[in-house]
Amino acid sequence: MRVIGVTGGVGSGKTEILSYIRENYPCEILLADGLAKELQEPGKACYEPLIELLGKSILGPEGEILKTAVAERIFGDSELLERVNGLIHPRVTAEIVRQIEAAKENGKISLFFVEAALLIENGFDKICDEMWYIYADEKVRRERLAVSRGYNGEKITAIMEKQLPESEFRKNCQVVIDNSGALSESIRQIDQILEAYQWQR
Repeated sequence: MRVIGVTGGVGSGKTEILSYIRENYPCEILLADGLAKELQEPGKACYEPLIELLGKSILGPEGEILKTAVAERIFGDSELLERVNGLIHPRVTAEIVRQIEAAKENGKISLFFVEAALLIENGFDKICDEMWYIYADEKVRRERLAVSRGYNGEKITAIMEKQLPESEFRKNCQVVIDNSGALSESIRQIDQILEAYQWQR
């Protein structure tokens, strides 16, 4: 089983790419953001540690952790944000490793994709066999974010400035998928790579 990390800047179209792969290849796709949210549910690995760190004010009426309350609590406090990330990221990584191992033992799939915006920063290159960078031109990404999420230019710039520069993505990833144009062109690139992997098996 080949483990592939998928990353890229905001608006690069990772979700679209992964949807195509999910529908057309025997694979498993794990989204790190979704997993992080799941691990904050009652009884899961991040639930009690987060309450201990941030207090019960982050809880909703049903005892659930409220994302908005967590955001308010850590807003403007870089040290607290670092502690929250230090609590969540290792547990997410451990769960990803556990699920990869389970999929290997199961032996039913040949491709396992892990998608995360912070794939490089969180050292996923040590977990993955290879890393894919979903690239899209900045102008294209801005247009997509304005249309799909309704973000204004200021918000888009603020998000982009927090992410790694293109040079870092390219330096750390073995495969680059150019998703600046039509989806059909991106699909052609993906099929070329993944069909070669299937043939190698």
